[in-house]
Amino acid sequence: MSSIVGFDIDSDRTIGEEGGFLAIRRLRMRNRRADGSQSDPYLCDYAFRPKGLDAVVVALYHRSPERGLQVLVRDELRPPLWLARGGEGVPVAGERTEVLFTGVVAGIIEADDRGEAGIRRRAAIEAWEEAGYDVDPGEVELLGAGTFPTPGALPEKFWLAAAAIDDPAAKGEPPGDGSPLEEGAALRWLDIDGAIAACVAGDIADAKTELIFRRLKDARG
Repeated sequence: MSSIVGFDIDSDRTIGEEGGFLAIRRLRMRNRRADGSQSDPYLCDYAFRPKGLDAVVVALYHRSPERGLQVLVRDELRPPLWLARGGEGVPVAGERTEVLFTGVVAGIIEADDRGEAGIRRRAAIEAWEEAGYDVDPGEVELLGAGTFPTPGALPEKFWLAAAAIDDPAAKGEPPGDGSPLEEGAALRWLDIDGAIAACVAGDIADAKTELIFRRLKDARG
């Protein structure tokens, strides 16, 4: 079998780019092999954000003398999950998705966020906007390489970062980004082992949250 060396595109159109949060690119394409032959044509769809392709995921943590390593989680609105798997959808095995979904601080990496310094800067911005903690970008630590969460449907890469919070009580009011999606968001501190156990049990069902907690535990113990 000849190896695939690229793709040939027969048609290409974008749907929903005008003002939407997500757009869909629909291509009719063929695989191109090393010997010059092509596969049969097929459709390929993927979604992307016009505002920015990648995102930073932030583990805010605090080491308590009494309770050990603590991590911050955020309960927030995720309408697509509720619509498809909760209030309107027919979820698998009767599982229901609640209105609030638990994860960690995260945000879109924008055009001005260049390189690792840009990722650290965006992590600090999101820590303030979503959690009310003032973080120095220079103190943000990257937890290994980025990862692709859904490569079959989204080309988005998650960049995993962490920042220590010296005093959890020294917190401002999170300004949010002005979106109604910020309404009802709530913050909680959990011990790292309990948080990972909640991920395994499904009480925290966000994949990026489990991954970043496991990387943080590997890095900080």
